[in-house]
Amino acid sequence: MTARGENLLGGVACALLLAYAYYAQHYLHLDPCPLCIFQRVGFFGLGAVFLLAAAHDPVSTGRRVYAAALVLAALVTAGVALRHLYIQSLPPGSVPACGASLDFMLKVFPLSEVLTRVLSGSGECAKIEWRFLGLAMPAWVLMAALGLGAYGAWVNLQRRPPVLRF
Repeated sequence: MTARGENLLGGVACALLLAYAYYAQHYLHLDPCPLCIFQRVGFFGLGAVFLLAAAHDPVSTGRRVYAAALVLAALVTAGVALRHLYIQSLPPGSVPACGASLDFMLKVFPLSEVLTRVLSGSGECAKIEWRFLGLAMPAWVLMAALGLGAYGAWVNLQRRPPVLRF
């Protein structure tokens, strides 16, 4: 498979992860907390970079730039998932009560304060309402983000024979 196809595959994987998140929200009635929303934004960004890399199909330097952007997007998403897992691991009563919705905070506070409030966590972020094979959703997000970041780096950094373009 070409680098273009492999990047497209990464973008499709991100789209499928987002599709499952929306399925869980609308059909399983699992309302996302603010950290869940930020993880979705991370996968959207990761998917967008994969699709840009597929559309551009760069050579040498461009592929390194896309690899770095993919790793960065994956690490940011993984960092939010790690923070979410940490908040879920705290004992009951040590997490602040549920706060204002993300929509409300975005309307009222500057973005820097919204980020600080969301990353500090709240009651809705500490609830574990879904598990698969014993792991909560942020654990699966962490593994998917790290896996896609590694995949993106591998796809875009491997040596390929030059392609003649006319």
